[in-house]
Amino acid sequence: MTPRERLNAVLNHQPADCLCVDFGAGGQTGIGVCAVNKLRQALTGDKKWKVKVTEPCQMLGEIDEELRKILSLDVVGVNTPTDMFGLRYEDFKPFIMPADGTEVLVPAQFNYTVSEDGDIFLYPEGDTSVEPCAKMPKTGYFFDSIRSQKPVIEENLNPMDNCEEFGILSDDDIAYFKKQVDEYYYNTDYGIYLTIPGVAFGDIAMVPAPWMKNPKGIRDVEEWYISTALRRDYVYKVFEKQCETGLKNIELLAKALGNKVQVVFVSGTDFGTQRGPFISPQAYRDLYKPFQKAINDKIHELTSWKVFMHCCGSIYKLLPDIIEAGFDVLNPVQCSAAEMDPQRLKNEFGDQLVFWGGGVDTQKTLPFGTPEEVYNEVRERIKIFSPNGGFVFNSIHNVQSNVPTKNLLAMFKAIEDSRDL
Repeated sequence: MTPRERLNAVLNHQPADCLCVDFGAGGQTGIGVCAVNKLRQALTGDKKWKVKVTEPCQMLGEIDEELRKILSLDVVGVNTPTDMFGLRYEDFKPFIMPADGTEVLVPAQFNYTVSEDGDIFLYPEGDTSVEPCAKMPKTGYFFDSIRSQKPVIEENLNPMDNCEEFGILSDDDIAYFKKQVDEYYYNTDYGIYLTIPGVAFGDIAMVPAPWMKNPKGIRDVEEWYISTALRRDYVYKVFEKQCETGLKNIELLAKALGNKVQVVFVSGTDFGTQRGPFISPQAYRDLYKPFQKAINDKIHELTSWKVFMHCCGSIYKLLPDIIEAGFDVLNPVQCSAAEMDPQRLKNEFGDQLVFWGGGVDTQKTLPFGTPEEVYNEVRERIKIFSPNGGFVFNSIHNVQSNVPTKNLLAMFKAIEDSRDL
């Protein structure tokens, strides 16, 4: 099988010729830039290559074509024209990671200041004349959004203030997506993963809108979560407008791209903690499910695309509703969380969900285990999730930049040794 045929098979719960593997197609399936740099050096011996940062918020590193071939990866990603900070992926320039001195490449608009303590502050659209939108500690490897909440005056709250970022895709945007998809579809045989903008309802990473210079509305993480309970009507109106715009954009993308795409990322909204869901199934049904189902139904009506959901934590109790909402793919499959035993998930939901992740624990095993422990866990997870299709190997969320290279090599050795399972 070609990689695209392999991905299509597992997405349709059919046996493939070997294991299907993704690293780097999306902002939830990547590897931190420092880890990519060290891994690439170990595998190619090239000490001069500078890895591009493809997602500056999480500081994920590009999996370039040479590395993709070495690792035998099956999927490539088409992301939005700008990132979480409103930066365009073009005209890259050098940047030194403060935590370990790794030299990487960042977009030209990646403009920053450094505090007296050595912390890095980044700015929306690279505009240093406004307040910074994110901070990376000098010992850190990624950015966190900076609180930008204005005082909340109840009588002045307007749901449309939280909808400024939801607009109809321009002709230029559609042309951008079409060009990227066509490049991969006609010139490679990889499976294609597309990120659809603006259809993740209540994704807490997006609520602060760090790409906006003056975000209005409810933008504080804590205030937003409070609002889902105490200002339900407000949040519902935000979702109504977001859904209306999202449905129109799906129609535009479906018309432009056809069935060249295999899987689409639509939701990164997290509903789970380590110990269980942080909302009840009924709250999910009332507030989120109707809008997610409308988006997913439109995608399934117009295309053959499979719908990808990223949702961390213990969400076992929500999975029947998530399936009813029309999601085809679940990521990151956080097996370390309560009730998320991999064999149980495969037994109960393996014929309805494609598990894209779950391959190795990124909280404990991969960063802190021995290479042998990493190898054994990867082999075990592949044996559990692979039978009868429905599995794309990936770690449980992004691999962090400070993961030991020897553990990454052990992970990919286990993947290679399991290819024919």
